[in-house]
Amino acid sequence: MPRHVRWVVTTLVGHGFRAHAVGGAVRDLLWGLRPVDWDVATSAEPRYVLSVFPRAIPTGVRHGTVTVLCPAPEASSPLQVDVTTYRAEGPYSDLRHPDSVRFGVSLAEDLGRRDFTVNALALGLEGRVTDPFGGRRDLVRRLIRCVGDPNKRFAEDALRMMRAVRLCADLSFGLDRATAQAIRAYAALLPRIAVERVREEFDRCLVGPAPGRALELMRTLGLLGFVAPELLEGVGFEQNEHHAHTVWEHTLETVAKVPADLPLRLAALLHDVAKPRTLSVEDGRRHFLGHEKVGAELAVAILSRLRYDRVTTDKVVHLVRHHMGHWQPEMKDAAVRRLINRVGPENIPDLVALRRADRQAAGPQEGPTGPRTAVLLVRIERLVREDQAFTIADLAITGEDVIRVARIPPGPQVGLILRRLLEEVLETPTLNESSRLEERVREMVHPATRPGTR
Repeated sequence: MPRHVRWVVTTLVGHGFRAHAVGGAVRDLLWGLRPVDWDVATSAEPRYVLSVFPRAIPTGVRHGTVTVLCPAPEASSPLQVDVTTYRAEGPYSDLRHPDSVRFGVSLAEDLGRRDFTVNALALGLEGRVTDPFGGRRDLVRRLIRCVGDPNKRFAEDALRMMRAVRLCADLSFGLDRATAQAIRAYAALLPRIAVERVREEFDRCLVGPAPGRALELMRTLGLLGFVAPELLEGVGFEQNEHHAHTVWEHTLETVAKVPADLPLRLAALLHDVAKPRTLSVEDGRRHFLGHEKVGAELAVAILSRLRYDRVTTDKVVHLVRHHMGHWQPEMKDAAVRRLINRVGPENIPDLVALRRADRQAAGPQEGPTGPRTAVLLVRIERLVREDQAFTIADLAITGEDVIRVARIPPGPQVGLILRRLLEEVLETPTLNESSRLEERVREMVHPATRPGTR
C-alpha cells in the first residue's frame, strides 16, 4: 500500500473501525501493475469518516462515499482516497445508481455488490487478501467474470458491459461465457445510460493499450451498434486491390497504429467510415471517391450524438476530411508547402501519423504507393521542422507594414496583398525577408516601378 493509503486505513483501524483497500487497485497490485487510484472500504459510516479525518469532502454521502485529502509533503497538492462504507444496495431504477443503500454489512457482503470478481478483492494492513468470489483464481485464468448472476449485474448497471470490454482489452483477458451471454442479452440497455458516461468508457477503450480488441469485442457483443452503428457498415466490406483487409479490419489496424491520443484515435476510427456509402465500380475496379468528405460529415453526426466537445469534434473532423489530402509522392516542395498551408501546420504531425498508419494498415496488397508515400511523409515532416512560412502569420511583414509601404488605407486590399505574398513565399521560401517582401509590395501597388517596365 502507498503511504497515504496506509495512513487512511491505519487511522480508521486506530479508531476501532475495520478498513481495507479494495477494488481495481488491489487487482492491479496482484497482477503486477502500478495502481493509480486507490479506494478504501470501511465499517465506519460516513459521519464517522468525516469526524475522523480533518480534511474530507462528502462527495457521495448518500451512497456512503467520502473523499479524504491525505497529507503528501512530496506532492504539490493533497492526495485523494475515496472511502466508502460497507454497504448493501437496493434496486437500480436508473441502471446506474442504487435507489438506496444499507450500511452495517460485512466486508464479504460489500464485495458481493461489485461488478467483477477481479474487482471484488480487499487488502488489509497485514497484507492478507480477502477474496470471497474467486477473483485471484480468475486473475490466474486471465478471465473477466461477473460477481454472482451476470444478468443481475448488468440489469443493475448497464455501463458495466462497457467496463467488461475495457478490462478484457486492457489486461488481455478473456471473457467468461456466461458474462458474455448476459452482455449480448442486455446490450439494448446501453442507450438508457447517459451518453456522457458511455462516451467516457468508450474513450478509455480507445486510448487503452489494445483499442482494436476493445472495438472488436464491442462489435461481437452487440454494443457497437448502440454507440456508433455507422461503423458496422464496414464489417465484411471489401475494398480494392490496394487493400488486403475489409474496411472494418483496416480500421482496427489503423486505430492500433496511431499514438494513444484521443482525437487522433477517433480520426483513425472514422477516417474510412464513409467508404461503404461512396462505393462505385468502374471496369471492375472499386472506388470510394470523396469518401473523406462524406466521412467528415458522418464524423460530425457521430461525435455530436456522443456529445464530444467542440474542440475535439473540430479536430477529428478536420483530420478525417484531409486524411487523403492528395498526398501524391511526386509533389514538388512548393506543392507540399501549399498542402501544409491548406490543412494547417499545427495539424501536420497528426495527419502524417494518421496517413502513415493508414498505409501501414493496408496490408501486403498496398502496392507501389507504399514506399513512395513513406518518402513523401518524411519530406513533409522535414519541411515543417525547417520552420518555413506556411501561413500569413509566418510572413516577415505584417498588415501594418503593407499599409506603411504601399501607402494605402486598411481594407481588403491589404489582405489580398498578403495572400499574394504568401503564394510567392510558398513557391520560393527565400523570399520571406522583410526587405524583399516590402519591395514586392511596392511592385504590386506600383507596377511601373518594376525593373524592365516603362
